[in-house]
Amino acid sequence: MYGLAAQLRRAAISVPANIVERTARQSKNELRQFINIALGSLAEVEYLLSFCFRLQYIEEEYNKLEIFRKETGVLLWNFYKSLAFI
Repeated sequence: MYGLAAQLRRAAISVPANIVERTARQSKNELRQFINIALGSLAEVEYLLSFCFRLQYIEEEYNKLEIFRKETGVLLWNFYKSLAFI
């Protein structure tokens, strides 16, 4: 359980960390790449949450966390798509 929690924390913190890391870069293509990596980390969070729920490690927290993950995914995906027009 500790290993799953640690991996979930790493994946979750990786989402904003990849966006922040981009601030040191200059090109739009690099921004799209870092947003894409953040989307991948968010997919990992989705899997880990689902896995923990199936193992019954989280029950009450799952719905709240899944709503937050989905909202974050929508925002991130819309941001990624908007970069095509810049």
